[in-house]
Parts: sequence; C-alpha cells; structure tokens
Amino acid sequence: MNILHVLGEYFSYQFVWFALIVGVLIALCSSLFGVVLVLKRFSFIGDGLSHVAFGALAIATVVGITDNMLIVLPVTVVCAILLLKTGQNTKIKGDAAIAMVSAGALALGYLIMSLFSSSGNIAGDVCSTLFGSFSIITLARYEVALCIVLSVVVIALFVLLYNRIFSVTFDESFARASGTNSSLYNLLIAVITAVIIVLAMNLVGSLLISALLIFPSLSAMRIARTFRTVVIFSAIISTVCAVLGIFAAILLSTPVGPTVVASDIIAFLICYVVGKIRA
Repeated sequence: MNILHVLGEYFSYQFVWFALIVGVLIALCSSLFGVVLVLKRFSFIGDGLSHVAFGALAIATVVGITDNMLIVLPVTVVCAILLLKTGQNTKIKGDAAIAMVSAGALALGYLIMSLFSSSGNIAGDVCSTLFGSFSIITLARYEVALCIVLSVVVIALFVLLYNRIFSVTFDESFARASGTNSSLYNLLIAVITAVIIVLAMNLVGSLLISALLIFPSLSAMRIARTFRTVVIFSAIISTVCAVLGIFAAILLSTPVGPTVVASDIIAFLICYVVGKIRA
C-alpha cells in the first residue's frame, strides 16, 4: 500500500505523465523496427547511429543551440543513409563501416565537449548524455509533442507498409522480383531507425539505445514463431518494460535508462526460460 500511495502522489505531477507517454511511444517504435533490424542482421546500426547522435549533440551543446534536435536529427539521418550506402560497398563491409562511424563519432564528441564545453562538470554531462540519467523527467511540453508526432508517423509507416517491410526483411531478391523497390525501403528503414534513436536518447541515453532495439525483439523470438506474432510480442514486452523501468527508477531514485534496460534484460531471461520449457 505504501508503494501505491507513493505512486499516486507522483502521478499528480505532470512530468511523470510526460515521462510515461514518451517512454511508451519510444519503446513501441523501437520494438517494431528492432525486429526488422535483428532479422536483417543489421542490429549494430543502432549502436553506430547512437554514437553519431552523441557527437552531434556535443556539437550542438558547444555551439549553444538550445534545441538540440535541429542538429542531432538531420546529422543522424544523413549518417544512416551514408551507412546504408557504405555497407553495400564491396571494399568496406557493413560491420566495418558501422565500427568506423561508431568509434569516430564517440571519440570526436567527447573531444569536442572536453575542448569547448563551458560546463564545469564535463564528466557529468557526458555520463548523462551516454546513459540518459534523469533527462526524461525534465522534458518540456514541446519535446513531448514532437515525440508524439514523430512516433505516430513511425508507427503509421510501419502499419501501412507492413507487407513490403516484411518482404524486404526476409527475401530482398523476391521483393525485387515482385516489383518492390528494396533499396528505397532499406533507405526508409535506416532513416526511421535514425529518428527512433534520436528520440530514444531522452529515455536511455546514446550508449544504451541499441538495447531498446535488440532485447524486446530477441525476447519475442524466444516465445513466438511468426513475424507478426514476434512484432506483437516485442511491442508488448518493450512497452511493459519501459513502464516498469520508469516506475522503478522513480521509486528507487535510479537513472531511468539503465533501469529500463535492466527490466528488458529480466524480460529476456524470463522469455528464454519459457522458450526452453516449451521446446
């Protein structure tokens, strides 16, 4: 009863509702396209783009731009397109391109913040950006509105283009033969992934974003067998873990990002055991 009383008090604050709305929407978008990325064996694109977003955020902070989205979102989208194109290059494979961009952006971002930041607590700023800290409970109203709009667009695109995304995910040759422009849909998947990553920085930080993309998908694959059911279970697992993680972070006064990821890990272990028992 004491926990319920404490939660009831927190629900009287607007920032808690903002955090829940943004957390659920980000988790839902991440779970949908996370399944696609895992099945296409391109999971680490999330990790690479998250480091790019960190580098762009460092530049925006140093320049003094209050709305970081103006730099972070375009830069991350452009790098997603470049990663997709570079990954198709026979001289530089996809995993090597992601590793180059990931390490380079992370190093340059930290170097820029160290050289030009006016903050007296550089280590704290970097840690907050990488791991999310409590940034999701300090969201402004316009940030919540932007997250809602972008999330609705992402979910709508997934639903409307479900059949084509399905065909491109499993068999690009068949999709191409049936008249689907696989290159266009791969580009769309990369761009949407970049948008999700920029949104997820407020929830788990740039270093833990790939966990939101991978863990719910892998958990769902332990207990489901078809693409549709994997997507549905992934969405349910991701949203439940996001809500539980935010509640736990509020009650335990822990950073939101690592707490949400910890709940995703626990869910994966449960699904793994359930899958073994069913097998």
